[in-house]
Amino acid sequence: MNLKSLARDTAIYGLSSIVGRFLNYLLVPLYTYKIAAESGGYGIVTNLYAYTALLLALLTFGMETTLFRFSNKDGEDSRSVYGTVLKMVGGVSLLFLVTVLLLLGPIASAMGYASHPEYVGCMAAIVALDAFQAIMFSKLRLDGKPLKFMGLKFAFIIPNILLNLFIFYAMPAMFAAHPWVERLYVSFDSGVGLIFFANLACTALVTIGFIPELRGLGQRFDRGLARRMLAYTWPLLLLSLVGILNQVADKILFPHLMPGSEGMVQLGIYGACVKIAMIVALLTQAFRYAYEPIVFNGSRDKNSPETLADGMKYFIIFALLGFLAVMVYMPVLRNFIQPAYREGLGVVPIVMMAEVFMGIFFNLSFWYKLSDQTWWGALISAAGAAVMIAVNVLLVPHIGYWACAWGGFAGYGTAMTLSWLIGRRRYPVPYDFRAILPFVLLAAVIFAAISLPSRLGAEVSPWLQMLGGTVLLGGYGGLVFREIKKK
Repeated sequence: MNLKSLARDTAIYGLSSIVGRFLNYLLVPLYTYKIAAESGGYGIVTNLYAYTALLLALLTFGMETTLFRFSNKDGEDSRSVYGTVLKMVGGVSLLFLVTVLLLLGPIASAMGYASHPEYVGCMAAIVALDAFQAIMFSKLRLDGKPLKFMGLKFAFIIPNILLNLFIFYAMPAMFAAHPWVERLYVSFDSGVGLIFFANLACTALVTIGFIPELRGLGQRFDRGLARRMLAYTWPLLLLSLVGILNQVADKILFPHLMPGSEGMVQLGIYGACVKIAMIVALLTQAFRYAYEPIVFNGSRDKNSPETLADGMKYFIIFALLGFLAVMVYMPVLRNFIQPAYREGLGVVPIVMMAEVFMGIFFNLSFWYKLSDQTWWGALISAAGAAVMIAVNVLLVPHIGYWACAWGGFAGYGTAMTLSWLIGRRRYPVPYDFRAILPFVLLAAVIFAAISLPSRLGAEVSPWLQMLGGTVLLGGYGGLVFREIKKK
């Protein structure tokens, strides 16, 4: 395994993903300080973006992974593969958008947005564009162009942040001089609905940067190739859908399990607090962007199982480092959300550990992708999603958003365990548990040390807590450095 290449690309993809998400994360204090918790406005944002995540998985239908697999497969023309995938996803996305716009009224009513169907139409346009762009972003990863990948990500992020600042700071300042601006602002739930239109404008802007990649539409559509790819990808579609369900089903179901304004208020609190936990998800995403092309490009190599073993080890080590860093510096990070939302911060370690489980599951998933047994992934993910949904349905009416956190923990934990148990028989990988276990145990000890004072009700200065945590974190980092030097 080319560890230097993996580290370099992970750093670049991580810069676009982690720094980019961090800049977007700066919108969380903007939203929580400008959108009152009791209004439920942030619950609307959380709910609609959950739908877009699920629909994006549906519209890409596993074609990102399929593009990697078939572009490196013997006997396949990589240009024809890309052109065929781009046309398939583009066609499906266009059909989806037209259908939603034609049936906008009934769909918006069913989702609970009868008074604002424009929110649903706007989000449909966003997800259609995002799905189309996802294939072109995958092409950049396949071609080893992380810098352009990063540039286009920032081409969305920076204008989006500026537009949101305009919505919540500039527009209210214009009310006195321009009453129509105030009427517009109020009509969109005090600026909440304008968030979606800003997103759509920035997503459309990014498409301009893909002009070279759009030439793939000029490639001949290969029907035989399309059939072969669909045979490979349909289990990945199920895998992707149930995987996303594990992430967003709680946010989609919550208003139905706890109807009324209280449901949207609690969903807003949960949605704001889990943003802090997303740091671990960002690490997983950055690792995936760099790691997936390496694995598939080396899938003909007899040493591929060793590559998977190395990837798992380093993922767990660094994911736990991210987990600990968030917990150590929570006294600072908690200030990113308005005090009225902070009652939900207790779910953060649970959600972060669920994200670690998801990352481990992603690393485990290569055994069925490389052996073309992707239907196993669909079955395993479905089992995890069923557990997660069951926990939410049973517990949300009783413990509110805490059920969402524990549901994700149980769902990802189930998928991770099943994938390991089945994979060890069908595609044995020599995972280095002896090297991984000390890091897991040390992380558990550090987490206990950080959490113990508050659980005992002891008053500890946040600065003293962070100082002690930093020392412990430094010890963990030293072990990480020593492990890397072994390579």
